[in-house]
Amino acid sequence: MKRKVILPILSFFILTTFISCKNDGNTGLSKNVTGRAGELVVVISEEAWEGNPGKLLRETLAQEHLALPQDEPLFDLVNVQPQGFKSIFKTTRNIIQTRISSNVDSSGVTFQDNVWASPQATVIIQAKNEEEFKKLFNENKDQIMSYYLKAEKDRLAMNYKKYYDRGVFNVLNDNFGVTMNIAPGFQIAEEKKDFIWLRYETPEISQGIVLYTFPYVSDSAFMVDYQLKVRDSILRAHVPGPTTGSFMATERRIEQINNFREHSGNYAAEMRGLWRVVNDFMGGPYISLAVLDAARQRVIVAYGYVYAPSKDKRNLLRQVEAMVYSLKLNNQAENDKLNQQQIGVDILPESE
Repeated sequence: MKRKVILPILSFFILTTFISCKNDGNTGLSKNVTGRAGELVVVISEEAWEGNPGKLLRETLAQEHLALPQDEPLFDLVNVQPQGFKSIFKTTRNIIQTRISSNVDSSGVTFQDNVWASPQATVIIQAKNEEEFKKLFNENKDQIMSYYLKAEKDRLAMNYKKYYDRGVFNVLNDNFGVTMNIAPGFQIAEEKKDFIWLRYETPEISQGIVLYTFPYVSDSAFMVDYQLKVRDSILRAHVPGPTTGSFMATERRIEQINNFREHSGNYAAEMRGLWRVVNDFMGGPYISLAVLDAARQRVIVAYGYVYAPSKDKRNLLRQVEAMVYSLKLNNQAENDKLNQQQIGVDILPESE
């Protein structure tokens, strides 16, 4: 019999670090943000937009979103010239303001929350010339993307924290020892020991979350191959497709995107990719979050998917992602003690 491995991988969390943003905006705002999810207003002169600064902004902020079945941009950019940046645009959820001029007194990149509305994310880039703009943007582009992505996720999370299905919440709390904020309209499709399938269905789209647990016995529990083996076994057994003999599975013909990270103080791994239905023609994008519950020696996986054959899927997947990331362990206090004991231990699974 194998000796149970106790928490060796807790030590070295690869943290997803988002910038700490100084809120220089007004307080007590009454206006709510406007605009569509994923929209980003770019305030920039026509000359700069058509030139290298605009090209750089488009290549970065409108680059192809990872792990979607068809091309969709990271953000939908809306170009607004400075003289046209009036009240109708100032309440937009995401704004990037640029000023490229020899008259700029202080060059730099500034992050501001809730300047004209709430919850709003604004970045201001000031540069004396195009070369300086390029340098500043390239030095800060990862933080800029993380800032806006986090803002999008936080808005959804805030909404689901206010409005969630209490029946599903109670089942997860009572039967699985976790809480999640699942949007109203999601129903329990199937529940077994250590497994539950939640889904929201309309004639045009399907969104689902599968939550399951399995024993943590070694570091390999967070390796891609092991994760896929467990997931596909569970999906085959419990998530059937629309025709006889069909079932959901991971699309193995593309590489999975896997990142080790920390989630609410616990060791975790995020995976993105595509799913398909074996013996049928359905498919779409997924995101999964595997979290170590050290106190109970188990791994908890929240796997979210989208099926929308005639629609864009980016925003639908972000909705599911926000629900997946609302996962909290009821025994977090116990895990905090164990996690604290592991600080300084230099062991981490190798990334695949």
